[in-house]
Amino acid sequence: MRDPREVIVKPLITEKSARAMEGNVYTFVVDKGANKIEIGQAVEKLWDVKVESVRTMVYAGKARRALMGRVSRTRQVGRRPAWKKALVTLVEGDHIEFYEVG
Repeated sequence: MRDPREVIVKPLITEKSARAMEGNVYTFVVDKGANKIEIGQAVEKLWDVKVESVRTMVYAGKARRALMGRVSRTRQVGRRPAWKKALVTLVEGDHIEFYEVG
């Protein structure tokens, strides 16, 4: 098994994911090559909780255009990187504290 810190890139905190945290669903940006089993084991190991289910989504990178200066007038076309998101549901009674009060 890989190191859990390689699987979980960072927690994704948005308004929608903050509302989902009340229902024991936590959102993470994960490695693109990680599967659901690795993600669940990584969350259990990092935060000492029990995972009920894992849902994953892969987002394709968006196309991006940039004008490279006013002199050259050539358009450089590029892409933002693709990324993977995981929604992890914990068993009733477990929770993860992202914001420690202290």
